[in-house]
Amino acid sequence: MDMSDAVIVNSSRLKSIVWNDFDRVKKGDTFVAICRHCKKKLSGSSTSGTSHLRNHLIRCQRRSNHGVAQYFSAKDKKKEGSLALVTIDQEQKNDEVLSIVNLRYEQEQIKSEHVGIGSNSLDQRRSQFDLARMIILHNYPLAMVEHVGFKIFVRNLQPLFELVTRNKVEADCMEIYAKEKQKVYEIFDKLPGKISVSADVWTASEDDAAYLSLAAHYIDENWQLKKKNLNFVTIDPSYTEDMHSEVIMNCLMDWDIDRKLFSMIFDSFTGDNIVERIRDRLSQNRFLYCNGQLFDVRCAVDLLNRMAHDALEALCEITQKIRESIRYVKSSEATQATFNELADEVQVETRKCLCIDNPLKWNSTYFMLEAALEYRKVFSCLRNRDPVNMKFLLSDPEWDRLITVASFLKLFVEVTNVFTRSKYPTANIFFPEICDIHLQLIEWCKNPDEYISSLALKMRKKFEEYWYKCSSGLAVAAMLDPRFKMKLLEYYYPQLYGDTATELIDDVFECIKSLYNEHSIVSPLASSIHQGLDWQASGIPGSGKDSRDRLMGFDKFLHETSQAEGSSSDLDKYLEEPLFPRNVDFNVLNWWKVHTPRYPILSMMARNILGIPISKVAAESRFDTGGRVLDHNWSSLPPTTIQALMCSQDWIRSELES
Repeated sequence: MDMSDAVIVNSSRLKSIVWNDFDRVKKGDTFVAICRHCKKKLSGSSTSGTSHLRNHLIRCQRRSNHGVAQYFSAKDKKKEGSLALVTIDQEQKNDEVLSIVNLRYEQEQIKSEHVGIGSNSLDQRRSQFDLARMIILHNYPLAMVEHVGFKIFVRNLQPLFELVTRNKVEADCMEIYAKEKQKVYEIFDKLPGKISVSADVWTASEDDAAYLSLAAHYIDENWQLKKKNLNFVTIDPSYTEDMHSEVIMNCLMDWDIDRKLFSMIFDSFTGDNIVERIRDRLSQNRFLYCNGQLFDVRCAVDLLNRMAHDALEALCEITQKIRESIRYVKSSEATQATFNELADEVQVETRKCLCIDNPLKWNSTYFMLEAALEYRKVFSCLRNRDPVNMKFLLSDPEWDRLITVASFLKLFVEVTNVFTRSKYPTANIFFPEICDIHLQLIEWCKNPDEYISSLALKMRKKFEEYWYKCSSGLAVAAMLDPRFKMKLLEYYYPQLYGDTATELIDDVFECIKSLYNEHSIVSPLASSIHQGLDWQASGIPGSGKDSRDRLMGFDKFLHETSQAEGSSSDLDKYLEEPLFPRNVDFNVLNWWKVHTPRYPILSMMARNILGIPISKVAAESRFDTGGRVLDHNWSSLPPTTIQALMCSQDWIRSELES
């Protein structure tokens, strides 16, 4: 529009504040409002109102958004309506999309004359970090910031935000990682107890890359069980066991937690040489309790998954026949109707649904087999009616074997659910469940059917390898549960070992006493006593600190007389007192938090033992037949960026949860 002969109109009727930023000009019979900042031409007619002018000022990129809130009047905030953004210059249609946006305001949220948005200037850096955190939290691809749809969304939402490139958002993610890592350093530095570290192997979804994930598990000063990812590093398949152990040690030393390490948790198939090399390195510096006897822990859920795999492998042919039978029943509505009629005739009471399993989740295969067993009579009747199509139905011996092996799988499913019921399970819950599996394996090996007994022996071999490494740690953790103490060992061990049970219980108790004695040496209580004894022995006049504590001599007297009188230790007192009643809502960490003043040394030991993650498998992947897989959005990124994203995601999520 040619504005050469336009005339600026000065009228006392122009009361709205928006005219501070617009010139109202007249071109013939048409009034036009021209933005003083970007020279945009909008309708200036008195019948058009000023809402579209306010809207433009909020979006105008050549104008700072300082004071934008003043253009939202109380009247505008209270009404429901639409703001029309109208352009009168056809040449500018490519620059701005004509749209009508309905803005609805909740009356109860209007507490002041100005809308909160826009009351302050846009914080570009904070918004960039918010964007980076969103990408980290939700596994979004870094390239999303360059997607056209995302750019349009952000531009319409907040035109003042300067869009960032993929490289810039990657740099922001790295900066977030550095800041969050420093927070984790500070947490570890102030920890009152030891740290246990779990090791897990991930793969990439699109190639053969492998990653080692390390996570720290500990009980904090508030007696809350916590987990923090430490590293997510690339490992080459050609690495030797020496190289694997060196990678882990370097990670531990980088975090400066090698001296704070209590145990490490590995998959049940991790090579013993890797574990021994790490344990030897730490034992040389005397960092480990009981000479590392409790250092090597294997994942209990991983053990259950491996035994379930053995059971399903033995059922491979039977399982395939069940799948074919179900496919035939589901092949047509007529066949399904016939099956339902037969189910009514034989009076099947189950309401379980027949469906094909998901091979990636072994519990779904168990549920398929369990449902098929409920319909065993119906399948037999269907075969009598349609022998041609039901030729793959199980024989009676196969049904009987399926019943037995399904009972194995049922136990594994139930125990896995117990182990993963809580996001951070404490170590005390594992011992009775593992002992029950041990007893069942002994019975299964006695089965007269060689098919069943050979399967049981195969599973038992895996179990005994696990039991040999982990039974002591499980037993100590059970002892630290005030509902059980030593009684749980006294209940299970005679069933497991018969006449040799007493000797094995004594071995466990020797381990407990050794562990307790080592904790007593490093406890703050013991330190204060030794400081008092050193002060008395030296005869040196007290320093400022000593002069304030005039009962150091009393500490020496108390220490000598208590030893002479043979007073009970924390451990003795704890074991002598009655068991705490068993109830569903019991929280062992809360119990120890309350009883720390009564058992100062034993509570230190409880903090370190109960924080061991006997299982390191996340609830959502507890029945997976494969390992953890890195999301394809991140797998193509540089290794340092992948580690930053994976660790930062864990830290930010933990912070949000707390």
